[in-house]
Amino acid sequence: MKTVEIYTTQTCPYCSAAKALLRKKSVPFTEIDVSSNHTLRQVMTARAGGRRTVPQIFIGGTSIGGCDDLHDLDHSGKLGQMLA
Repeated sequence: MKTVEIYTTQTCPYCSAAKALLRKKSVPFTEIDVSSNHTLRQVMTARAGGRRTVPQIFIGGTSIGGCDDLHDLDHSGKLGQMLA
């Protein structure tokens, strides 16, 4: 299974929803909290092609976007393919 990284903040409801979906699917992930770390947020923004909102989710090092994008992948059946 490919690695999953999710950049989050502590109070973001979309971050919580994305993490809940990953847990429901039993997908292990690394959470990177950018709440108060400007350097990590800059890294996230650079990796995400300039997007500054959280969550930013990466599967196998590839940016897939945010919470809505993760749910769209799941509903279309493509999430499992990406993780394989």
